[in-house]
Amino acid sequence: MPSAAEAEPRPAPLLSEEDRRLLERLRAGDEAAFMELVERYSGSMLRVARMYVPSAAVAEEVVQETWLGVLRGLDGFEGRSSLKTWIFRILVNRARTRGERERRTVPFATLAGQEASGAEPSVDPERFIGPEGARPGGWAFPPQRWDADPERSLQDAEALALVQREIDKLPEMQRLVITMRDVEGWSSQEVRHALEISETNQRVLLHRARSKVRAALEGYFTPT
Repeated sequence: MPSAAEAEPRPAPLLSEEDRRLLERLRAGDEAAFMELVERYSGSMLRVARMYVPSAAVAEEVVQETWLGVLRGLDGFEGRSSLKTWIFRILVNRARTRGERERRTVPFATLAGQEASGAEPSVDPERFIGPEGARPGGWAFPPQRWDADPERSLQDAEALALVQREIDKLPEMQRLVITMRDVEGWSSQEVRHALEISETNQRVLLHRARSKVRAALEGYFTPT
């Protein structure tokens, strides 16, 4: 029987037909089906695990432990989520437990609520015109477009390195949500089900994370 940490999130969408066929192969002991999953998700799993643990070596251990948990939990998996969501839910719980052994673990929903409901502004208030201005509340320093200048492309290696550094500085849940959404390409629904957070919290966390990264990039592209 899978542990509580390995139970699939609820509620969640039903299995796709592709997942259903893959699950049947996995339960039949098809090694090729398992290797297909490993090749598909291991890279993303390492990146997510690395956000919680102190080294790449420990992240690799967490990924290996997750795959063992997947194999043990196959018979108990009821298909109330996609295989991807279920696998990453196991991963996140294992990575977070491994990374926080020395301190009390805060449930995801609580942590997400704290980060999403705080008084922290998404954009520096100084970027807006005060009540005495000609356009109260409007932009004093509007965001600048970077894609108009090919030389300032976000594909630039230095800019991409800056993005990763800024993501690494974010609070835990903001860092996790922006990584899943913008780095790994997850949908909003997948992130909510994997982390068991509300749509509102997911949206607020992502907005705040993107705003901070965007502010750093504005400073990079338009230095004062």
